[in-house]
Amino acid sequence: MDGQEAVVRSLTRVGAPPLLPELRLHLADEPFAAWEAVAGGRTEDVPPPFWAFAWAGGQALGRHVLDHPELVAGRRVLDLASGSGMVAICAALAGAGRVTACDVDPVAAAAVRLNAALNGVRVDVLCEDLSASRAPVPADVILAGDVCYDPDLAEVMMAFLRAQRRHGVDVLVGDPHRPYLPAGLAVLARYDVPDTGHLEERAVTPASVLRL
Repeated sequence: MDGQEAVVRSLTRVGAPPLLPELRLHLADEPFAAWEAVAGGRTEDVPPPFWAFAWAGGQALGRHVLDHPELVAGRRVLDLASGSGMVAICAALAGAGRVTACDVDPVAAAAVRLNAALNGVRVDVLCEDLSASRAPVPADVILAGDVCYDPDLAEVMMAFLRAQRRHGVDVLVGDPHRPYLPAGLAVLARYDVPDTGHLEERAVTPASVLRL
């Protein structure tokens, strides 16, 4: 076991996201405790372990993909800012031809590998920041869950996603309508994601799947 996989295992236990009972993921119970453990007590200098949680927008997006496999079946899928790999795994289970999970955090890459193995699917892992590129990515579909939680990040991510849409890539976004989600996206579906009190400070979080 490498060091990053050991970090994932030490901070999580295997469970199922509430909206995705088909899945098994390494998930942490409490956000701040996991963050402190990763950061060694210096949380101001280290980003949260986004890979340790099943965020509401990602759950909605994963649910939609599983319920509508025609969106990804036989196609090349890129899961942007993949975190745990939850949405990528849903795409693989729905019959995508090839799935790549992309995240800048090397511990997230380890989490994706562990979670893909738990669910018996193949997911390629790319640990790279694609957001500054405007060149086309080798994908037919981009899935982006919970990428608009910060104003600066939302701007960068949406510029990247719009560029890919201009290249002909289908783009689906999952988000609980955070303030930085831009207007003008077409809502495909809405979901009520239960058991989100530890992440969103409310027991049920409405989240939507949107298309560029």
